[in-house]
Amino acid sequence: MRLPNVKTLAALALAAFSFAIPAQADPLAKDMFGAMRLPAATKPAVYGSYSKGCFEGGIAIAADGPTWQAMRLSRNRRWGHPEMIALLERFSRDAVKDGWPGLLLGDISQPRGGPMTSGHASHQLGLDADVWFLPMPNRRLSYEEREKMDFVSLLKKNSLYVDDRKWTPAHAALLKRAASYPNVERVLVHPGIKKKLCDTVTGDRSWLRKVRPIWGHDSHFHIRIGCPAGSPGCKRQEATAPGDGCDKSLAWWFTDEPWRPAKTPPVRARDVMRLSQLPKACQTVLKAPEPVSEAAVTYSGRGGMMIAQGSIAPTAPVAASAFLPTPERRIPVPFPRPQN
Repeated sequence: MRLPNVKTLAALALAAFSFAIPAQADPLAKDMFGAMRLPAATKPAVYGSYSKGCFEGGIAIAADGPTWQAMRLSRNRRWGHPEMIALLERFSRDAVKDGWPGLLLGDISQPRGGPMTSGHASHQLGLDADVWFLPMPNRRLSYEEREKMDFVSLLKKNSLYVDDRKWTPAHAALLKRAASYPNVERVLVHPGIKKKLCDTVTGDRSWLRKVRPIWGHDSHFHIRIGCPAGSPGCKRQEATAPGDGCDKSLAWWFTDEPWRPAKTPPVRARDVMRLSQLPKACQTVLKAPEPVSEAAVTYSGRGGMMIAQGSIAPTAPVAASAFLPTPERRIPVPFPRPQN
């Protein structure tokens, strides 16, 4: 009997190994969407739900605008549905009029949405955005500062309650302004911040209905808009409950139950979600052509932008060399800045 040679055995082993892992044909969704450097150069549309979906036709908000600065630029998460980007630009202008000296913007979404390689469970449709509770400084932050600047919690140390040395009426005004827009359905904050609002807001309290308590969110807040027009594939979320939310649903957060450690380490859906588990349209979104450049689909707030169609190689994140020293902008700060 003639035995197979080494090359034949190696080929058989490779074939057996390939057959044993059919998941390669159904990759992790976060790997596929996390690899996209530019959006799909198509008509804007959203598919799926906030924690299981994607979007196309997205645009980026510029790293610097007249009334905002974007943070953590290396993540490439300045992308969103055009309606969200327009909202953030308007919000930044309105906030300055209210006395808040510009927004520091956190994560919005990846260029084509989908599960992120780290961090959020949501932010998959280009309809979510994080805003820091720190006001924008009166100078242009360097690239390195945007990467390493610490979050500042508004809570007392080892507590669920707001630190009154850090909290100002301007924080409440900022959240009220965020909740004021008709297309904003939720503003997510730490339960302690929600309680602070419940205890101190007088007069019109109707906007408190949109402010919802959630884990984390003590150093930033999360804005979520509803499904935009032209996106029948977008799954709407449940409406918020009637009332101001300052009831037993908030009191629950100040019991042991929400904070009780899990018996087994939780598995994040983001980390195990396969491409096949997303709406089928998301596979088409991944294959869609890119715009001619990142600049062509970036909104600067200085005279608008034009979306161009075409295809080029993926671009790199914003380079550190793009952040050269610029003169300080003299923006009055009528309230104390939060301190560590």
